[in-house]
Amino acid sequence: MNNTNIQSLIQSLEWRYATKVFNPAKIISADIWAALEKALVLTPTSYGLQPYQFILVQDPAKRAALLPHSWGQKQVVECSHYIVFTARTEMTPADVAKLISHTVQVRGIPAGSLDFYRDMMLGDIVNGPRGKAAHEWAARQCYIALGNLMTCAAVLSVDACPMEGINPAEYDNLLGLNGSGYKTVVALALGYRAEGDKYARLKKVRYSHAELVRTV
Repeated sequence: MNNTNIQSLIQSLEWRYATKVFNPAKIISADIWAALEKALVLTPTSYGLQPYQFILVQDPAKRAALLPHSWGQKQVVECSHYIVFTARTEMTPADVAKLISHTVQVRGIPAGSLDFYRDMMLGDIVNGPRGKAAHEWAARQCYIALGNLMTCAAVLSVDACPMEGINPAEYDNLLGLNGSGYKTVVALALGYRAEGDKYARLKKVRYSHAELVRTV
């Protein structure tokens, strides 16, 4: 990576902010959205298990229904694309078997070569102590995806606003998630900032490197 690319990355991260007011008339183009979706799918996860689903909510009526369960935050209805991140409620042997089977198919390797890997996953996130908190583990994977998507959006000059100010239970009801094996964790509004969003002009507030970064 040359210095121009490094500078461009930092500038993109300096440029982004939690957008409060979107321009509803400005829509993310199909090619940019396809790239962002691909970036989302390429997010790394623990064991590669991908214990989540991303729900793209584009129906205006559905967004309007979600609004009162989002602290009335207008980003829900004004943004170009609205994604709800949902995490698995539990991890099962079938989930592990699915990943093993898919890995064998994609990489063209013998299934037996992954026996140790399969047993490690089963002994940890399915039958092990962490299996009792599998949803919390899966939710953390959602946040990896959230951060990845926000960074990629900034690089492509797409604005975003992460939204934890939502009622997950009501989202689950409205999105038909009850009994699906998934629960709402967090959401992300994406699009382009409105000219009148005062927050776009505020200086970014971060502690110094010395306070946040330690070398040992």
